Amino acid sequence: MRTIAVVGASLAGLRSVEELRHQGFSGRIVVIGEEPHAPYDRPPLSKAFLSGTLPAEELALSDEDFAAEWRLGVRADRVDPRAGEIHLSDGSVLRTDGLVIATGGRPRTLPGTAALQGVHTLRTLDDAVLLRADLRPGARVVIVGAGWIGAEVASTCRALGLEVTVVEAAPVPMERALGPVMGTLCAELHADHGVDLRLGVGVASFASNGTRVTGVVLQDGTHLPADVVVAGIGMEPATDWLRGSGLPLDNGVLCGTGCVTSIPSVVAVGDVARYRSASGSQVRHEHWTNASEQPVVAVRNLLAGTTIEAFRPSGYVWSDQYGVRLQLAGETSGADEITVVDGSPDDRKFVAEFRRDGIAVGVLAMNNAKLFGRMRRQLTSTAGSR
Repeated sequence: MRTIAVVGASLAGLRSVEELRHQGFSGRIVVIGEEPHAPYDRPPLSKAFLSGTLPAEELALSDEDFAAEWRLGVRADRVDPRAGEIHLSDGSVLRTDGLVIATGGRPRTLPGTAALQGVHTLRTLDDAVLLRADLRPGARVVIVGAGWIGAEVASTCRALGLEVTVVEAAPVPMERALGPVMGTLCAELHADHGVDLRLGVGVASFASNGTRVTGVVLQDGTHLPADVVVAGIGMEPATDWLRGSGLPLDNGVLCGTGCVTSIPSVVAVGDVARYRSASGSQVRHEHWTNASEQPVVAVRNLLAGTTIEAFRPSGYVWSDQYGVRLQLAGETSGADEITVVDGSPDDRKFVAEFRRDGIAVGVLAMNNAKLFGRMRRQLTSTAGSR
């Protein structure tokens, strides 16, 4: 290979560039990034950056260019991977021998809000800048979705002294990943800090003054006054530009165990990659650790021209909420037993182990990083030996 294109200039794209050089690729690397910004860290967007305590320049992930061509503010519109051509939004055509797809995703939006001011999603730096400008003193904030992003934004808004309501259609926040008991504990964190949490009810409509949102109407008829609304309802993989490419798409880019697509010269990494797990199912992860870890394996297989290594995810996720650090590792969904092995949930400091058929498959900690780290390493070691 003489030229490799990396489409997507966030964490997964940057790590792919780093790995290409680290693994000995000395040819031409061209990075295509739709955003005008150099790669930056996204987790602080809902926390320190949103609160105004971290400046934008400190979000930068690297000050090296790795002898790559960085074409930022340019979008990939379509690709013909067999011909090795990528058509860009500036009208140019990039010819390449290999392709790393790292386009991530776009946040889901709330129906009926496209023309309303004061309604936000949070995924990019520009999103965070717009949201931060709306978080004025006295603003009433309604957050739709009680997942990681929604919870972190709620925490930041409460730290700013704002009135916050969180609306979650499910009866328990994050029940799929954490189970009902641990999910309820996350709900209690909101209550501990004065957040009005509405569970088991969806959004019916939005009130406005014609241009700006003024309230949220729930399906049970409740009207919530709102100056700011934040949608934290997940994301869609950014695969529109791949339609007609011949690459298989289904809730992401379908890949084999090593993140290699049906075309050996094309791999996918990060939020957009839906790869085959060790159990044979297709899985897609949306978190920082996955975007950081996957490129190591994907690049190795790309340079080899075939799958020589399978990706084994650590499944590590963390979240800072209300001064509490939550850490999660492993494949916790479907666990049939959850046991607190240290500390107490009542004290908001504990470690819990998730088991399936008597085998440890995951670990969750709240404010107990030391023991979590040890149990996470044991979990990784056990998974690797199976």
